[in-house]
Amino acid sequence: MKNKKVLLGVGGGIAAYRAAELARLLIKRGAEVRCVMTKSACEFVTPLTFEALTGDLVHTELFDLTSEREMGHIRLARWADAIVIAPATANLITKLAYGIADDLLTTIMQVNDKPVLIAPAMNHSMWESSATEQNVKTLRLRGLHFSGPASGELACGESGAGRLNEPETISDDLLPLLCAQKLAGQHWVINAGPTWEQWDSVRILTNRATGTLGNKLADSASAYGAKVTLIAGPGTPAGSHRVERITIESAADMLEACQQQAKGSDVFIATAAVSDFAFKKQSKEKLKRGDTASLSVELINNPDIVATIAGMDGRPKQVIAFAAESSDHAKQAHDKLTRKGVDAIFANDVSNMGSDGASGWWISPSANKEIEAMPKEVLAQNIIELIMELKDE
Repeated sequence: MKNKKVLLGVGGGIAAYRAAELARLLIKRGAEVRCVMTKSACEFVTPLTFEALTGDLVHTELFDLTSEREMGHIRLARWADAIVIAPATANLITKLAYGIADDLLTTIMQVNDKPVLIAPAMNHSMWESSATEQNVKTLRLRGLHFSGPASGELACGESGAGRLNEPETISDDLLPLLCAQKLAGQHWVINAGPTWEQWDSVRILTNRATGTLGNKLADSASAYGAKVTLIAGPGTPAGSHRVERITIESAADMLEACQQQAKGSDVFIATAAVSDFAFKKQSKEKLKRGDTASLSVELINNPDIVATIAGMDGRPKQVIAFAAESSDHAKQAHDKLTRKGVDAIFANDVSNMGSDGASGWWISPSANKEIEAMPKEVLAQNIIELIMELKDE
């Protein structure tokens, strides 16, 4: 959301205080936020709250002499890259559906030509009423988008659908409206995280991978419009609800899931730190220490997942490998590029495992690019853009 301009419209409801959390989150994620509040919203939260969060004047009046000399409602609509209305009450949704423009926010909506995300919040009976249902349908047909509402306990003490979505979910739903949908119609499959190789009922062989980068790659690709399937090893953090998630444990489980999902896909990205080895013998019971001073175990090789996917029938159009190396990163990546039959490879240092940032080398038949250290969220977007460039070559 860096440098994106978001106009936040706050409707009148008890959930208006959550809009302050949303404003703070959008700013934290890099957006520039301006706020428009309805008269009713000001009864629940003061404009000063949003002015303190955004560092900008909050707009509340349609007939403000200073702003209206510049046609303020038009200026605000032209300024924004997208509009978020949170919370949107039943009354406000009705006004939008019927084109009523009797305050600043609804007047802005009459001249707006930017993407709009509406986050409803109201009593469940109001949300489920035939009038609201019809109004929502009307707005969807006009191209407006909705986030929620969620279900749960409501401010009135009743339960049902009508809760304002969490700010993180609203922000997540907004992201595709701010990104060009360059990957619409494509299916991307990404694996992430470590694997657990069972030794006995309590002990495993694993590694320090967290799955964070793979998770960020999945979120970024979905923001650009791709249908994304994330095959996630243990501990991989939760990501966007737009991403289909398949949870696995062992390397064998991951291979099976990757073969099923990646067949015929547009892009397969292998970020997972799959264990190279598994125990030859596994026990369903906990192994006892016993009286021996030492113990030997035998390991066997796990299958090479990315090489298998690159060589299978119905191979994805693009296969991207990741390699964690401790030395000669670029050289080893070049060797693997040919040996594994992949289209590109990102080599990073093993020290990046478990950290918040990463650096590395992007290697393809036509590129050898060193990438400086940066947060994994930023790195993920850069890698997605490199893959899109690769597809254009």
